[in-house]
Amino acid sequence: MTGCKRPVVIVGAGPVGLALAGELGWRGIECLLVEKTDGAIFQPRMDLVGVRTMEFCRRWGIVPWVEASPYTRSYKQDCLWVSSVVGWEFGREKFPGMADELPPPQSPQHRERCPQDMFDPILKRFAGSFPQVELRYRTELLSFVEHEDGVTATLRDLATGATETVETEFLVGCDGAASTVRQGLGIAMAGNPVLTYTTNVLFRTSDFLSLHDKGEAYRFIVIGPEGTLATIVAINGADRFRFSMVGDAQKRTYSEEEIRAAIVKAVGREFDFEILSIMPWIRRELVAESYGTKRVFLAGDAVHLNSPTGAFGMNTGIQDAVDLGWKLAARLDGWGGPGLLAAYEIERRPVAIRNVKEASNNLSRMLSARDRKPPTAAFEPGLKGDRAREEFGRRYTEIMRHEWFTLGVHLGYRYEGSPIVVPDGTPESPDDYSNYVQTARPGHRAPHVWLSPGVSTLDLFGRGFVLLRLGADPLDCDGLVAAAASRGVPLTLYDIEDPAVQAQYEYRLVLVRPDGHVAWRADAVPDDPLAVIEAVRGAQI
Repeated sequence: MTGCKRPVVIVGAGPVGLALAGELGWRGIECLLVEKTDGAIFQPRMDLVGVRTMEFCRRWGIVPWVEASPYTRSYKQDCLWVSSVVGWEFGREKFPGMADELPPPQSPQHRERCPQDMFDPILKRFAGSFPQVELRYRTELLSFVEHEDGVTATLRDLATGATETVETEFLVGCDGAASTVRQGLGIAMAGNPVLTYTTNVLFRTSDFLSLHDKGEAYRFIVIGPEGTLATIVAINGADRFRFSMVGDAQKRTYSEEEIRAAIVKAVGREFDFEILSIMPWIRRELVAESYGTKRVFLAGDAVHLNSPTGAFGMNTGIQDAVDLGWKLAARLDGWGGPGLLAAYEIERRPVAIRNVKEASNNLSRMLSARDRKPPTAAFEPGLKGDRAREEFGRRYTEIMRHEWFTLGVHLGYRYEGSPIVVPDGTPESPDDYSNYVQTARPGHRAPHVWLSPGVSTLDLFGRGFVLLRLGADPLDCDGLVAAAASRGVPLTLYDIEDPAVQAQYEYRLVLVRPDGHVAWRADAVPDDPLAVIEAVRGAQI
């Protein structure tokens, strides 16, 4: 049957699809989100909401919702490496609970522990709060045909079996690793299809802390004489845990009896627990060769797949959603130029390659104990054992800090070479994955500076373009403002005299995009203001 028309159809209601629907709804753009399942999460695939994602949540006004999630916010987030949970402790990295963690100096937000079965409902609530957003679960994309002026999508209601065609201007596949949209486009994934075959087991136990003397901890890495064996993660800071048999490149199938035995071995003692779900999966290192076409786009796991070591997967996907969201809105609202959406792949694909590779590097670090195994003495009592444990633990702790401290990955991505960013001639800053130094260089995330208690520069960005006019002697920006108005580009001018902002942003005029990235900066009004506006809105192909 012939169905409806929608400006945007999104396929897949995981966190990335929900974030894109919410971003579009927040911008007043009508969209339809379809998901072939009922949306229930039987085993969370992610549990860390990174700093940049929390900055987006701040923009959307849903930080209180994340902070109110069921995760026990006082639960300490220590990561430690042990022979077993009750056995020898080789080392640990201490982290406070979410309620006690402070934002880093570079952001008004800190990361949050909010597993997918808690975060997805928050994003669903956010997206569903806009009348422009229609959510349809148990609805499957059967096929689509792209035309010059739009896309025809065929959907099936899985409850009734009824089919429907929907006409849309843009179709976005946020439908995961086996993306129907990506396969429909014939786009291949490039990289390593198998890093490890891993089995995740969600289990429940009533009083895990009473089993051992290690105290509250988010993550245990279990290391035996043969090297890294498994991890145990506190999923809700209470009674649910995820046990991961890390595996290797050889495929294995485990019986429930074998899995139970492996959990008992990792803990180091018999205890009562209930297995809630078992999920074999494959760690991959893949990025799509293309992010879509003129009217069909891909985001999230549909275009990049990585090891979860570092928590880059979903957070990279949320960045995709925000980047694509403002560009779709600009095109549909009429002020975005024909080259704007072409910049999506140019900007986002290098970030995915970077983050996917770093996740694999983190996996190699975690598994380094297999190549350089702990000495036998590290598993024996006595002074010799103590010395061996201290030596191995010190080395392994230093190696793992690359994964624990990755602010540069989460905040330091940049859009070098983007056709909708106007370079200022300054050299590219180092891409340090651990230490993040803020910069207002074009293409980078605009820096955070506190303007007043509780108010960040980041709070100025989001709805449209923002022109920061810095200094006590304001430059005449009438030409830039008029040029933006002549093309319908939403632009807000802010005068800021705060020397701290001037010091961080360096230049007197800084133009920030709707996604919070710097588009242009200078110390003087441009000779041709319209040329700047045409460039940043994608009018130049």
